[in-house]
Amino acid sequence: MDKKTQCLGCSLANKELEALVIYEDEWVICILDHDPFNEGHTLILPKGHFRFIDEFDAETAQAVSRAAQMLSGAIRSIYQPDGISICQNGGTFDDLTHFHMHVVPRMQDQDFSSFYTDNPWDNGELKDRLPETQNRLSKVIEEMLAE
Repeated sequence: MDKKTQCLGCSLANKELEALVIYEDEWVICILDHDPFNEGHTLILPKGHFRFIDEFDAETAQAVSRAAQMLSGAIRSIYQPDGISICQNGGTFDDLTHFHMHVVPRMQDQDFSSFYTDNPWDNGELKDRLPETQNRLSKVIEEMLAE
């Protein structure tokens, strides 16, 4: 098997596995995190196989940046968080075996340290609302692109 067929991230990015898609273009796909930190927590995955950001071609780098900017605007519009954290995982710290960037809405008094641990979050209600979250974010992004 080649790297792409073994890669969970490639399977998600190329729709070989089911995911809740918010946006996609030729280079990236944006999906809801299946285990959200907060409502609107989204992942940006390149459609090509990359483990590290320094491996990107120019088109992928630009597409990831555009997607992060667009998602941040949509999340701020809908959820009005106190801030947004954007972080990426690559290499050893990457459980998808594929570069991915998290776009995470944040609230001021919320401890973000649990984001970096294996401790489970009390997010059952957020998981139950994932289809609704997908619809809301997708609609706002469509409207943003139409402007």
